[in-house]
Amino acid sequence: MMTTEQQINAADAGILTSGTGRKGPEERDLPSSLKQDMDLCLRILRDVLGEFDPELLTQFDTVRAYAVEASAEHFGLTDPNPDEDGLAEAVKTIDAMKLHDAQLLARAFATYFHLANLCEENYRVSVLHSRENKVAEDEAVDPVNEMTLAYHQLLQELGPAKAKELLNRLEFHPVFTAHPTEARRKAVEGKIRRISELLEQHKLLGGTDKKENCRRLYNEIDALFRTSPIALKKPTPVEEADTILDIFDNTLFHTIPKVYRRFDDWVLGDKAGLVEPVCPAFFHPGSWIGSDRDGNPNVTAKVSRQVARKFSDHVLAALEEATRTVGRNLTMEAETTPPSTELKSLWNRQKEMSERLTDKAALISTKELHRAVMLVIADRLHYTILRDADLMYHTCDDFIADLKVVQHSLAAAGAKRSAYGPLQDLIWQAQTFGFHMVEMEFRQHSVVHARALADIREHGLHGERGELQPMTHEVLDTFRALGSIQKRNGIKAARRYIISFTKSAQNIKDVFELNRLAFAHPEDVPTIDVIPLFEQLEDLQNSVDVLEEMIKIPEVQARLKATGGKLEVMLGYSDSSKDAGPTSATLALHSAQERIAKWAESHNIDLTLFHGRGGAVGRGGGPANRAVLAQPVGSVKCRFKLTEQGEVIFARYGNPVLAVRHVESVAAATLLQSAPSVEKRNTEMTRKYADMAAALDKASHERFLDLLNTPDFAPWFSTVTPLTEIGLLPIGSRPAKRGLGAKSLDDLRTIPWIFSWAQARINLAAWYGLGTACERFGDLKTMREAYEEWPLFSTFIDNIEMSIAKTDERIAKMYLSLGDREDLNEKVLSEMELTRKWVLKIVGDEWPLQHRHVLGQAIRIRSPYVDALSVTQMLALRSLRKKVDKEELSKDQQAGFIYLILCTVSGVAAGLQNTG
Repeated sequence: MMTTEQQINAADAGILTSGTGRKGPEERDLPSSLKQDMDLCLRILRDVLGEFDPELLTQFDTVRAYAVEASAEHFGLTDPNPDEDGLAEAVKTIDAMKLHDAQLLARAFATYFHLANLCEENYRVSVLHSRENKVAEDEAVDPVNEMTLAYHQLLQELGPAKAKELLNRLEFHPVFTAHPTEARRKAVEGKIRRISELLEQHKLLGGTDKKENCRRLYNEIDALFRTSPIALKKPTPVEEADTILDIFDNTLFHTIPKVYRRFDDWVLGDKAGLVEPVCPAFFHPGSWIGSDRDGNPNVTAKVSRQVARKFSDHVLAALEEATRTVGRNLTMEAETTPPSTELKSLWNRQKEMSERLTDKAALISTKELHRAVMLVIADRLHYTILRDADLMYHTCDDFIADLKVVQHSLAAAGAKRSAYGPLQDLIWQAQTFGFHMVEMEFRQHSVVHARALADIREHGLHGERGELQPMTHEVLDTFRALGSIQKRNGIKAARRYIISFTKSAQNIKDVFELNRLAFAHPEDVPTIDVIPLFEQLEDLQNSVDVLEEMIKIPEVQARLKATGGKLEVMLGYSDSSKDAGPTSATLALHSAQERIAKWAESHNIDLTLFHGRGGAVGRGGGPANRAVLAQPVGSVKCRFKLTEQGEVIFARYGNPVLAVRHVESVAAATLLQSAPSVEKRNTEMTRKYADMAAALDKASHERFLDLLNTPDFAPWFSTVTPLTEIGLLPIGSRPAKRGLGAKSLDDLRTIPWIFSWAQARINLAAWYGLGTACERFGDLKTMREAYEEWPLFSTFIDNIEMSIAKTDERIAKMYLSLGDREDLNEKVLSEMELTRKWVLKIVGDEWPLQHRHVLGQAIRIRSPYVDALSVTQMLALRSLRKKVDKEELSKDQQAGFIYLILCTVSGVAAGLQNTG
């Protein structure tokens, strides 16, 4: 085994000595810095495995070698070897292993994926830094900041006044959900973050510092391998809220002001930080965690109150600390920076409120009134957490108003850098996160509301004629919880109520009626905005008719009047895809948006469309900025709202640099979507290719329904994928089924549907039906032109190509063989081959992602390791699905195989980098 110094030198030289005599994909076509990081991580992992058990290291190297060989042949990187089938040898090797050894091997490969992911993440960060360093100070537009590019285009196309008007309308509203798609446990995330920081520092160090850094890398990677990838229990909804707290602390709170500042730096140039800012606080995060009760009995009214309090106390503590920090640095004396009349008045009001607080502040800040006022403001935030009615701030607007008094006083006294520097960052933070951190959104199924009202009508509101059902009590308590959160944290904290499976305007009326019935006094009834969620194909098609009836409801009319005509509508990507197939769902959603936007314009309604997109392609996943630019005219209007969940949250917001990039990218697309050139292209191309779209829609829908309607499809699906086992993963508080009484795929949530197909390396939910549709349409020339000209179609095809790249026919056949249904196997495999053929023809590639070198290479690098885990998972599934030597498995054996499968699920999810 190498010494630590030898390991460091070898890693720096980019030498990979795997001990197998075979080159891994880490050595092919990688940038040197990324290659060095991956070499170093693999070397440390191998040493860690060798220290744990030399036999495990041998097994890891052997399986890896066979998988690398098979993958190289699969991707055409080497000529096939007729005398040796690498994949078959890997299967044979894993199949011969003891169950415990297979579990450890799965954990070893899963650990490698976590390390590979963070190497790639660090590389992307370094590339962004490198690009920034090359930007000249005198460039008209910052080519790295997409938001400045978009605004520059608006200035050219619309002029300064209209561009500024659109900028002031800008809103990016990500809604963090607790949908269980992040297969990585929180304990693992913490270790990954620490490894990432050490790896980033590694190349900058030398001598003893580098040795110490390497020692700590060994410690963390050893601990990562030894930590079970499977959490000990499912998280409670209150614990799920920690996801947001983690992202808030590590990135959002400090990163979002940087986004605003970077834009100001470009727009204002040398005046940036010396004058009032230009960039509005456009980032408005929302959350379903602790408030989405659709099919989750664990989310109760009590839980919603607890989560809201958790969010509020946390953001108030962060604001208090930031306010105190800014205040302590405002040490300008009155002689050099005289306080304004307004500031003196604020100080006097503070003295009247509490001489104890002002005396303490004055003692610290003699003759420094700006500092003294800020310290009292910080103290008031502390008492806001404690709910001291005499000292607390009752609204965030009052807090911001006090900050503005300090800011204006500093500016008037000439201390402009202090006024528009850190103090402005603090104001931006308050404007972005308020006293609530995230805007909680409540969601429930339309059927639950109807049942609750029926129960009340039968038994009386208070059960005068009998006992109300527990669910009815909970529904009423939900509205009371919403009202209490509003009273405590302000109306922004909780005003949205989403109705899953909205079928008619009656569903909206039901919610308003229940909201009234929940309170004894009308003045206690909270203000709510009821949001219909159109999910299934039929609902999307009927959406405008429902909305037409909805705006006739008196409560809706009152909200439209109070908000200046604002109305929000949510579109579900998940159920529409499972209901109609990916092609039909994409086209139906686009058509619905177009029709809803036109309807809203005809009624002078200020529309916000809320996109229920997931991370996987089958749930509307893919680059968010491209998705925005492909939307129909009038459907964005400088506002973009979408769900963010699971692995997507960590990928987009886990790293501060990448978070800035993501927010700027989405904001840029949201602005640019209103540019006349973009609107013109989307409108004209939608019309031009309408006939093609209709043909693809019809054929793909028929093909998809033919598959789903095949006799005994549901039990076959649960046999050839780890559907049942995924339901056992402790990765979310919500069950895999809604629990409203259905007994088929109709009741299955879309996440396990998509997750399962991805695990089986089939990804059926993302592409099934497209190949047949293209074959029937047959006009390759038209489809290629549409790919070049129509943003919707090009985005859709690119996402399908990415999904196809993550499929593997060799592995898929192994999973499908578990089901003993040749007819279904043939349908899946033939459609996979057909879709692959047509997608490659349309994009002009010989193999998937050929023209997207970075993404394609990343997938090829991961392939052999994913293959090894997939084979392990498939063999474990085979053991569970069939009797061993014609005898039933013991309970301990079943538990062992299930644990093995769950370990591989975590690893495959990390390797493919998308789940649900």
